[in-house]
Amino acid sequence: MTPQKVMPLALGVILVSLVMTALAGNFYQDFEVLWGGYRTQMLENGNLCTLSLDRASGSGFQSKNQFLFGKIDMQLKLVPGNSAGTVTTYYLSSLGSTHDEIDFEFLGNTTGQPYVLHTNIYAQGQGNREQQFYLWFDPTKDFHTYSILWNPLSIVFSVDGTPIREFKNLESKGIPYPKNQPMWLYSSLWDAEDWATQGGRVKTDWSQAPFVASFRNFNAQACVVVGSGTNSCNSRSSSNAWMYQSLDSSGQAKIKWVQKNYMIYNYCTDYIRFPQGVPRECSLV
Repeated sequence: MTPQKVMPLALGVILVSLVMTALAGNFYQDFEVLWGGYRTQMLENGNLCTLSLDRASGSGFQSKNQFLFGKIDMQLKLVPGNSAGTVTTYYLSSLGSTHDEIDFEFLGNTTGQPYVLHTNIYAQGQGNREQQFYLWFDPTKDFHTYSILWNPLSIVFSVDGTPIREFKNLESKGIPYPKNQPMWLYSSLWDAEDWATQGGRVKTDWSQAPFVASFRNFNAQACVVVGSGTNSCNSRSSSNAWMYQSLDSSGQAKIKWVQKNYMIYNYCTDYIRFPQGVPRECSLV
């Protein structure tokens, strides 16, 4: 985990209740500045948030609420032009060495070269589940919607409603799955020139600073941790259909299309990295 993924102070052990709720996108109400001070700007009465990066610092924000399962959407417009060395993140994470985490990371590139969309999943502190993609559009020209569906069945990453990756709950096969740790939502913009662009060969061009990424239209249908009590997210209703949603054949076909045409790295086929055999879940899906 990078230093820029700053976590709040650890909480004591508490009993929590989970309230099904829908949050629709005011940054003043739903988020707080995590680091970078004035480089995090909440604008347009809280409907827009920008993060900036200069040579002195990047910036980031985190949700005021913790979530335990949810369908979360955010629209992002990424750093334009020469964004080499920069990383824009949008992810869920809990705390500690055995934390859970669900990552969208956008790795910048030189002008005219495509961004790399980097995804990863940690369960009980175990990561190394990277998949990377090019996008089928320019993510710097306009806002696009990036979504995480996280429920007891699976985790699905989607872009503009098109699923690009699914991680199924295979606990019955001995594969860890994020299901017990509430997570905050984080976003950040920071410098990672040592590895982000072409393996670190291309460095950040500070003459282009400040670099700016924009966020809007946050939406969460989610179970929110609110205090002591019982789990109120267990009941089935039309308002929490996402809790039991899984990909149908059409969704599976879309994933296959994206992975055939736009995937550029898959940990499940990296036999050099895993000479003793790729992780077990790769052979179970």
